[in-house]
Amino acid sequence: MSQQGIGTRCVQAGYTPGNGEPRQIPIIQSTTFKYDTSEDMGKLFDLEASGYFYTRLQNPTNDYVAAKIAAMEGGTAAMLTSSGQAANFFALFNICEAGSHIVASSSIYGGTFNLIEVTMKKMGIDVTFVSPTASDEELDAAFKDNTRAMFGETIANPALTVLDIERFANAAHRHGVPLIVDNTFPTPVNCRPIEWGADIVTHSTTKYMDGHGAAVGGVIVDSGKFDWMAHADKYPGLTTPDESYHGIVYAEKFGNAGAFITKATAQLMRDLGCIQSPQNAFLLNLGLESLHVRMPRHVENGLAVAKFLQTREEVAKVNYPGLESDPYYELAKKYMPNGGCGVVSFELKGGRAAAESFMKKLKLAAIETHVADARTCCLNPATSTHRQMTDEQLLEAGIPAGLVRMSCGLEDKEDLIADIANALG
Repeated sequence: MSQQGIGTRCVQAGYTPGNGEPRQIPIIQSTTFKYDTSEDMGKLFDLEASGYFYTRLQNPTNDYVAAKIAAMEGGTAAMLTSSGQAANFFALFNICEAGSHIVASSSIYGGTFNLIEVTMKKMGIDVTFVSPTASDEELDAAFKDNTRAMFGETIANPALTVLDIERFANAAHRHGVPLIVDNTFPTPVNCRPIEWGADIVTHSTTKYMDGHGAAVGGVIVDSGKFDWMAHADKYPGLTTPDESYHGIVYAEKFGNAGAFITKATAQLMRDLGCIQSPQNAFLLNLGLESLHVRMPRHVENGLAVAKFLQTREEVAKVNYPGLESDPYYELAKKYMPNGGCGVVSFELKGGRAAAESFMKKLKLAAIETHVADARTCCLNPATSTHRQMTDEQLLEAGIPAGLVRMSCGLEDKEDLIADIANALG
């Protein structure tokens, strides 16, 4: 299936019904699964047989959808989680523990930055943040003996910087650790980080994958390419017996292709239970079936809006990697030749007041703490998510008071531009 086109994978991968079986993925809305003998169930607990015993760990509906996303990204295994935040946490915590260190791009979603910088630090996991434009020498200098992972976002939210995936992957591999890439904004339709050297890929499926603001979720995809046994001393959780699961050695039993996701399921999902509901997985699959059709329209609308904003004197700056004037244009062209996403950020000259006035006048674009939806939405951090900060503090954080993040939906671009023009006027 992975050799087929991305559109075919969006529609067909993950689930193939047998004769007389449901054409659509069935929703297995059950907490538990019945077995005839305790021996049958015991084989599941020993990971000697495949199957299901409790939806907190695994569910057939979820696994069908996870298999589809794995095929779309070109990975060997995947698991759904309750949110994108849970996916990033699981991906990192699966190979990190107290005393570990992470190297991460400084240009990432604020919630993920806080997860790594604050919450995981409380767990004894340290981090060094590096600029997405850091030189090879600066990247190498960030690694330590206890570094266990490198992390970045393909297109950062909301800065819209583009990660040089190949260069970051090379740096990670020089130091014997995997590169984890959050690929939420481009989706596998426009970029597949595994093809550029990434080892683990995550998504907030809440965004473009669902695409309709209906279901919160996340996913982790393993490339199956990182050799855990070659770096056995760094990853004892994968390469030595797990005494909490019958002494199993994941890398030996499941190999590079299955060790990472199996451990994340048998250990982290077992203990933390951040499962995606089967109903949400079903809704996610409906979104995936049209993802390859929707993404080009999002890109078309985003580029049209970005180009229009460049012509307006009220606008001080436009961030969109599809613009030739954008500092990340060449990287975007390399990794995303068909375009990245429909999210545009721009700074209004009038600052906080101008942004607030602009957004009040919008008719089509709704003010929401959301992006990557079929409907256009926008947000001014200074008057919402970063409301507690002064204009000076906002500037220090790289978020000017007049910054507006707009996620261009699937409406006609002429109507979006007319709405923006009216609000600017």
